[in-house]
This record gives sequence, structure tokens and C-alpha cells, in this order.
Amino acid sequence: MVGARLRASRKLQRLTLKQLSERCGVALSTLSKMELGQAAVSYDKLAAAARILNIDLPQLFTPGEASDGTTQPTVVSTRITDTMGYGTGSYEYHPLAGDFPRRSMSPLYARIMARDIGEFDDYIRHPGQEFTVVLSGRIRILFENGEQIRLKERETAYFNSAIGHIYLAEGESDAEVIAVMSEAPAINASTAMGSA
Repeated sequence: MVGARLRASRKLQRLTLKQLSERCGVALSTLSKMELGQAAVSYDKLAAAARILNIDLPQLFTPGEASDGTTQPTVVSTRITDTMGYGTGSYEYHPLAGDFPRRSMSPLYARIMARDIGEFDDYIRHPGQEFTVVLSGRIRILFENGEQIRLKERETAYFNSAIGHIYLAEGESDAEVIAVMSEAPAINASTAMGSA
């Protein structure tokens, strides 16, 4: 279903798989498998394709037409068990609050099953920032620059998600987290250059 929606969105924008691959940096063969539902891919690859297609990632998981955003709701509520998710073998993702239009954050629930860095081909990277709170279990977040952090239940981390990172569960049980991603903030020219 997710793959079919991705394909429909790409075709609506008259992009070939090759063009989408060149723009989002995901291998053409991986995109093809994504569209055909033949591969479970990491959040960063799915998010990269969605970003180029200008669709909010949770729209890929929501049946029916997306809101046109003309009416801004005050609040939307999501029950994790009712959201469509996807698994990669290492993680199980459930995007949250996908029906809130023009979101500036992308929250998701994740069950962390991975225990070893060897389960990954590469670190996960995506533009912006990420905030994580551990709901249950214990995790270790490894960063490609050699840093790492260990968190247990009710502890949090906030980091630059453009730096490659991997979540690993520690202990006997899988871990559960809520992660909230945001796009990179716009840089104000006067701030970047200093005030005159």
C-alpha cells in the first residue's frame, strides 16, 4: 500500500524512477523495490523520497485523500495501535498525527529491536533535528562521529539528525520510543552574517 501510494505520487508528478533516484539520493533499485513492496527500507530513505515528492511521510500510510490544509484543526489525536506502520527488521515505525496539515514536526512511535550495529548497512541520516523519549526499555544511540548516548525509560535526547545515527536496544527487551523529527530550521541572513 505504501509503495503503491509512493508510485502514484511519483507518476502524478511525471517523474521517472531514475529522476526520483537522482533527486533524493536513494538507489534506483531500492526505489523500485519500495514501490513494489519488495523491500522494507529505513526511515531516512522513505523520508528522502517523500521530501522530493513534496508529501508528508504519514500521507503514505493514510488511506484516502490527504487534507488540502484549508482548515487548520486545533488538535488531532492518534492511537498508536490504529496507525499503519512498517517494519525494517531492526525497527518498527508508526508515523503519528499524519492528518494534521502543514506540520512542522514529524512524530513517530518506534519499537527498537536491533541489538548490534552489524544489522545496518549504514547510519541513518536526514535533514533537521530529532528529539527522542524512551517509553520502555533501554537504548543506545550511536553517532557516526564516534559519540554515543545511553538512555533508559523517561530519559530523552535531542540531536542533529543530519549526523548519521543508529538506535540499538539494550537488555533482554525491545525498547519503545517516541521520536519527533523536524526539518532544518531556516537560517536568517541577518543572524548568519551578524547584525550590522
